[in-house]
Amino acid sequence: MNLSLGVKVLVMAICALISVIVAMVAGFLSHTPGSPVGQAVLYGGATFAGSLVVCVTVLAALKVF
Repeated sequence: MNLSLGVKVLVMAICALISVIVAMVAGFLSHTPGSPVGQAVLYGGATFAGSLVVCVTVLAALKVF
């Protein structure tokens, strides 16, 4: 695909926002009452990184970048 730089930046921003949403849901679901919040934050952070890698890999496979 021949996309302009602005469109590529917007697509990357959408990927980052989707990854943030997935990380928040994962963090909320992993938190149990009585456990420290830090564990849920770490779990969410790892989920964010994994989700962003998957999203960028899919975009690369579709030849967006």
